Amino acid sequence: MKSALIATCCAAALLLSACGGEEKGDKTVRADGTLAPGSTLKVGERAVVPFEDAGKSGTIAITVKSIDIGPKEDLAEFKNKGEGTLPVYVRMVVENVGGTDLSGTSVSVRALGPDGKSTKVVMANSTAACKGGEAAADFTTAGATYETCKTEGVKDGDEVGGVAFRDGEYQDDPITWKK
Repeated sequence: MKSALIATCCAAALLLSACGGEEKGDKTVRADGTLAPGSTLKVGERAVVPFEDAGKSGTIAITVKSIDIGPKEDLAEFKNKGEGTLPVYVRMVVENVGGTDLSGTSVSVRALGPDGKSTKVVMANSTAACKGGEAAADFTTAGATYETCKTEGVKDGDEVGGVAFRDGEYQDDPITWKK
């Protein structure tokens, strides 16, 4: 009985790794626990991904907590550069899953329209309402977290449908969070 159970578990593990992971809705969790490229989540759902930034690499979890359009007055400090644009505030929690030193790194996401395509508005700076930042010096152990906000943009009158994570292996087939 015990050997049959072990054989069944091994067969399931091989099948899972051969298929690349377990499909859950619009997302596929691979055998190593990371999400496969092209996975789609809802705001509030956690994505575990391999990550590289600032010459460091590891595994992180990104949870997009909210995606909100801010008032155009928030871009007043940008003068003409912000004209015809509305800020999009993406609030995230980032967790160090792998336990490697990821201090000084930062996570980037891009705003998407309701059609799932880029809004084609890139904001180079943060606003007073949404201060982005990088991981602190203590972001070096498994379970360490930090909260951040990324300022993106949409053309005045447009809507935001979600955000995409396009780093590393997700460049051509991003992980997306939909509102």
